[in-house]
Amino acid sequence: MLRLDDVTKRFRIGALGGRSLTAVSDVSFEVAPGEVVSLIGESGSGKSTIGRMILGLQPITSGTITFDGRPVRQGKEFYRGVQGIFQDPFSSFNPVFKADRVFAMVKDAYFPSVPGPEWAARVEDALRDVRLNPGQVLGKYPHQLSGGQLQRLLIARALLLEIRLLVADEITSMLDASTRIEVLNLLAELKSRGLGVLYITHDLSLGTYLAERTIVLRRGSVVEMGPTGQVFGGPLHPYTRELLAAVPRLHQPWDDATPVDTCAYHLNGGTGVLAEAGSGHFVACARLSTCQ
Repeated sequence: MLRLDDVTKRFRIGALGGRSLTAVSDVSFEVAPGEVVSLIGESGSGKSTIGRMILGLQPITSGTITFDGRPVRQGKEFYRGVQGIFQDPFSSFNPVFKADRVFAMVKDAYFPSVPGPEWAARVEDALRDVRLNPGQVLGKYPHQLSGGQLQRLLIARALLLEIRLLVADEITSMLDASTRIEVLNLLAELKSRGLGVLYITHDLSLGTYLAERTIVLRRGSVVEMGPTGQVFGGPLHPYTRELLAAVPRLHQPWDDATPVDTCAYHLNGGTGVLAEAGSGHFVACARLSTCQ
């Protein structure tokens, strides 16, 4: 459904734009219908830049991004099938207007011929689908609602469009623990209906909770990707091992990551950006002194 092939993004920097910064380098992956893929990495690794390029909000420098075989480009038809939800729900609402104005905007743009009563019923159904009580959120201003309620309002807006792909960029980072799990469970339920989700996060535990496949990003490049159980259960790249070793554990001391003696990339005859080390499990060069 969604496919990225060798996507690279460079930004011009400096007073006169004389230098360039590579934010994303030769990234390739796919997202299938009904699949949740976690894109995991530290701050500044290029995760959000990839999300913005998929949504057509940031032009790519080279490579291709396609949705249903067609290049991604801004427009009503594209956004009918693909929507994004971002980290700060408050920034997605105009504080001057009531929060449910986002539903009126969807109606005006995509469903102008739907009668008012029928549209109101659709909105209420969408709100119930995201576990919101319409009577508690409709007619309220953004400052009268919690971050979790606003995030679910945005998911309900996407459901009204019957989207097929959701780009969820750090959507739980500003929520408390209980609300966070509610939103993740909601995404899991929507996945069962055939919705594809690219879940962008720096939180390994949340990525593990939800995704069938995981992509680990470092400095704009994919260092490891594959089935979530394999990536976290048998990490091959030193960076992935460092990330897992940094996760706090109850009743256990913090330990250094298990060292890598042999680069899995070269061990598996890698010639491109990634080498397949197992069934669907890919790893980049570890850049170790043992690499020949």
